[in-house]
Amino acid sequence: MRLLSENDRLPSGSTVATIGMFDGVHLGHATLVGFLNSQAASRGKQSLVITFLNHPRNLLQPDPRFSLIMSLDDRLAHLQELGPDLLLALDFSRELSQLDSSQFIELLRDRYGVDVLVAGYNHRFGHNRGETFEDYCRHGKRLGVEVIKAPEYLGQYAPVSSTIVRSLIAAGRVKDAMHCMGRPHVIRGKVVHGFHNGRGLGFPTANVGKVDPNILLPHNGAYAVLAHVKGMVLQGMANIGKRPTLDNGDQLSIEVNLFDFEDDIYGEDFTLEFISFLRLEFKMCGLDELKHQLSLDRDNAKRILKEYLTTTNNNR
Repeated sequence: MRLLSENDRLPSGSTVATIGMFDGVHLGHATLVGFLNSQAASRGKQSLVITFLNHPRNLLQPDPRFSLIMSLDDRLAHLQELGPDLLLALDFSRELSQLDSSQFIELLRDRYGVDVLVAGYNHRFGHNRGETFEDYCRHGKRLGVEVIKAPEYLGQYAPVSSTIVRSLIAAGRVKDAMHCMGRPHVIRGKVVHGFHNGRGLGFPTANVGKVDPNILLPHNGAYAVLAHVKGMVLQGMANIGKRPTLDNGDQLSIEVNLFDFEDDIYGEDFTLEFISFLRLEFKMCGLDELKHQLSLDRDNAKRILKEYLTTTNNNR
């Protein structure tokens, strides 16, 4: 696969392309890119996936509460795994946002050799979002670009969209989000020093800091997780929240208790995969109740992770 830059130019009529943000790179996106690849191969052309460096919403409808499911690097990596011949990330600029669908199709034709455009199911593009698939076909016919529609994803977890996945994660329903994406939701950061309360309770924690503020965090609560650090994959449980039982103020923290692991990993890169929700965060009556609840959480998380890893390994 070749990663293109905006300055690259491709021969006329050489590509079959599709376009979208692809946030989360979920199973619907996989269906779309699979269809794209088959169409390109059958026509003797290269398949081209076009995405954006920045989310159009951040330019057109800025909202500080809006977060992405994954980083650009993760999005490009997962799109690459779907096997297109070419991958292009465009800057969604004010100028680009003002193009109507006809002008956008013309741009794709002239710059990137697109003569077949695969429209995602229910996907809209161009300045006039009121246009229909039939409008795109009409513009394409005039410009010499065939426009075809990809099939709808009809798998076990349909319907699926980035909006649905985002809502599931925000609600803490990370297991449902995982089924929609085909992989767990991930956040990345570094292990930093925290309040050091966990060790005294018998549940030492790795505190995750320097997390990208643009990436969506699951709802406050406890989760069964897999942690990637120093080349290891470790089982654990994570808590996202403000630790009300310990009265540590309003600062949000991400703490991970790693099972059967006590190595010094301060300053290390840390990746969390959220496998399943355990419980909401709530204030307990004291440290004894907190330790009892953490013991229950650990047992529950170990059971969930054992089932998950057994199923995952059996499906390979």
